Amino acid sequence: MHIPFLSALTDYLQGDGAVILPEVELTLFGLGILLIDFTLGVKERYLNAGLALAGTAFSAYTVWKLRVPVGANGSLLGFHDSVIVDPFFLFFAGLFLAATALVILLSVKFLEIEQEQEGEYYALLLFACVGMMFMASGFDLIVMFLGLETMALSFYVLTGFLRREKRSNEASLKYVLLGAFSSGILAYGFSLLYGLSDSTNIDTIGEMLGQRNAFITSLLHNPQSVTPAFDPFLLQLLPVLAFVFVAVGLFFKIAAVPFHQWAPDVYEGAPTPVTMFVSVASKTASFALLLRLFLVVFGATRVNWMYLVAGIAVASLTWGNLAALTQTNVKRLLAYSSISHVGYVLLGLVAGNKTAMTGIAYYLLAYIFMTAGAFAILIVLRQKGLIGEELEDLNGLYQRSPASALLLLIFMLSLAGIPPTAGFMGKYFIFLSLIETKHPVLAVFAVLYIVPALYYYFRIVVHAWLKAPGEAPRPVMSNAQAVALSVAAFVTLAAGLYPEPFTRLAQYALGR
Repeated sequence: MHIPFLSALTDYLQGDGAVILPEVELTLFGLGILLIDFTLGVKERYLNAGLALAGTAFSAYTVWKLRVPVGANGSLLGFHDSVIVDPFFLFFAGLFLAATALVILLSVKFLEIEQEQEGEYYALLLFACVGMMFMASGFDLIVMFLGLETMALSFYVLTGFLRREKRSNEASLKYVLLGAFSSGILAYGFSLLYGLSDSTNIDTIGEMLGQRNAFITSLLHNPQSVTPAFDPFLLQLLPVLAFVFVAVGLFFKIAAVPFHQWAPDVYEGAPTPVTMFVSVASKTASFALLLRLFLVVFGATRVNWMYLVAGIAVASLTWGNLAALTQTNVKRLLAYSSISHVGYVLLGLVAGNKTAMTGIAYYLLAYIFMTAGAFAILIVLRQKGLIGEELEDLNGLYQRSPASALLLLIFMLSLAGIPPTAGFMGKYFIFLSLIETKHPVLAVFAVLYIVPALYYYFRIVVHAWLKAPGEAPRPVMSNAQAVALSVAAFVTLAAGLYPEPFTRLAQYALGR
């Protein structure tokens, strides 16, 4: 029996629907959580976490299945070439789903301690992940911006989720104000790109900017052909302004210096699982958007912006490392250290060769798991009457919980870039790419900034391993937290001890 609706649905899922099926599944699970939450009692709301995990599992399976047609065709385009599924998207979608699953596992006990409603929390996590996936799959400025705002709006609410805590509310307000400001700047940059090209498709915009740049170059090399109607300066002004506004908007999102002011306060005030999610997933999604725009739209003009990005990278390394030296709150310390990690990734963009692209993908993969693990220890420490975010709260952790102290040591070693961890391999690829592309000064800066990083990361280790334990009780790790920490530690060590499969994955995503 022919059913028109089912036939139309099948055709849709074999066409445009296939390229957004992972996002659709997450959206449906998020809406399902909001509906089912009304039927659950207070003691049963942990089931929302299971439903959210199921959503990430379904979406991850769909992403995995999409690798087959992508391998056969190179990429899949849908919705009038506004959404693309390619190795770049598959890689980043996997990272977003992994980060979302980790934060779900770490949130169950945390929300139980805080006695907060759980349904909307898990739904917002899934909606944020949907936004991130559209940021990575968008091949159109409108789709990219909608994905960015979907992610941002979810995070604004999640940051202030602890409604009874003043600092959580303050962090949410600061995040909203600065986030809206940066989104406005980015939107203006997008409007300039549309005005220049009469298109929102980034491939079309990139081709136009490349042709425009070639034309300007020819005029500069043949001054006698320049007429008042074709002033090279005026021809170049609008593309430069477009790049500046887009870059500033994106640098806000990744918290690069001097657009980092929001990060320490938001990291400190937000619920710790949300801080972890903002730090790893939001930053990785913003880098996915930045890479897509810089490589596709502004790739032809790379020589014009390379030194600007290098300056931002060095400033981020300098300020992030120096500011972290004096912090006593671990979340603020990790906020400033995350700024320095932004500097390393931007240095890879400056190098721009195949090794650099592999290094960027590898670094972002390592960053998600090692940073998630570090925040997970703080979540484990959070108990009734103990927030567990100050350095003194870590005192004697080895005597109170040897397993937690050992895991913390692994994550700190990786964040500092010490072998044999994933963080070391990520930095190695960045250093190698800088040397290959004849940027020895930047390579020296990058290596030297490991020294202050060692100091402040090992301050945490000293408090956990060498300080006498205070009055804080022994932390109790739930089964879900143990699973999340085990996964984070496994990837952190495996990617350092046996990097080959992770290197192949990074080359699959960004290797050129």
